[in-house]
Amino acid sequence: MKLRDITAESWHAMTMNRLRTGLTMLGMIIGVGAVVLMLAIGQGAQTTVNDSIASMGSNLFIVLSGASTSGGLRFGAGSAPTLTVGDASAIASLATIAQATPVYPGNAQLAYAANNWSTLVSGVGTSYTDIRNWRVEAGRDFDESDLRSSARVVLLGKTVASKLFGNENPVGKTLRIKNSPFLVIGLLEAKGQSLDGRDQDDSALIPVTTAQTKLFGNPFPGTVRYIMAQGKTAESMKDAQQEMTQLLRQRHRLGANAEDDFSIRDLTAMAQAAAGSAKAMSLMLGAIASISLLVGGIGIMNIMLVSVTERTREIGLRMAIGARRRDILLQFLLEAMILCIIGGLVGDMIGIGGAWLVSAMSEMQVVVTLWSILLSFLFSATIGIFFGYYPARRAATLKPVEALRYE
Repeated sequence: MKLRDITAESWHAMTMNRLRTGLTMLGMIIGVGAVVLMLAIGQGAQTTVNDSIASMGSNLFIVLSGASTSGGLRFGAGSAPTLTVGDASAIASLATIAQATPVYPGNAQLAYAANNWSTLVSGVGTSYTDIRNWRVEAGRDFDESDLRSSARVVLLGKTVASKLFGNENPVGKTLRIKNSPFLVIGLLEAKGQSLDGRDQDDSALIPVTTAQTKLFGNPFPGTVRYIMAQGKTAESMKDAQQEMTQLLRQRHRLGANAEDDFSIRDLTAMAQAAAGSAKAMSLMLGAIASISLLVGGIGIMNIMLVSVTERTREIGLRMAIGARRRDILLQFLLEAMILCIIGGLVGDMIGIGGAWLVSAMSEMQVVVTLWSILLSFLFSATIGIFFGYYPARRAATLKPVEALRYE
């Protein structure tokens, strides 16, 4: 028999009992739909983490000042003024460091006309936006003359700009920070949330010298809260951390047995750990959903075995009039594959629709990828072959005489 004729026979056999065929497909539809949906949720989580990592910048270090002790109580890192602007300049000169900037942050109330907003105001150096990969969308960035003159100029994040200015372009306008006038020289592009869920756009940047001398004040002149540094390459991050440690110990005149009065955190390692967790979650969700595919495959095998039993006499009759064993094998195998392929296509559509619904009803980012659709579809076809082979082989090995006598 030709393949076209065998396919037609398989289709006819399935349409003769539509309810059973539909119920058999249902397991595969649910399985494929679940795989597509779970992979979309996992991929969305991974994409969200990757976007947050990209928004931080690449190859980043945070150098925190030391801990202080008062009345027998030890406070956390950053509580002692041990880092200076000079330390940041020295770190920037290391061969493994691309650039570094001092940071002197504080909370302040910003006001423009009748609007006001409390936000994080960070005093930074000229390389801060480059290190953070934070583009100035409108206006200009700080320059060295702003730092030397402690200019009252400010860069605004998107959230702060919208709260104070609405849809108005803030560049060139004068606002007040703690009742001091500041000229808005630039608007930063949108950054979104950080890995810890903080709105990165809810911030403002001013020259670090302005923060120290004209806004927050500094009882320890020249000191900063922390230093942000960027390694030249991902491969040199460990060497860069060792070099920074040695440099700062020398500059702070720490003895061989003295503890570091600073701490260095590799943000890249933290980001990679978060990305690894998101990837593991994506794989776990896909693996859990794949179990339903296996269950659907077992259901197909059971239904096909029942079908072989019910059609035993039909099989014997076909073999008696000339059908070969491989024709019978191929027919039942095709029936199982058709069930899985159609079930896989419907499951893909349901999975895509479910992902769209999840995205529409929640703030969760959901990403449906072509490879997840193809993977689930190919998996369903493979299951059709795997679980359909045994019933098909059982049908093909029936003896014609015994099959015709079957009641």
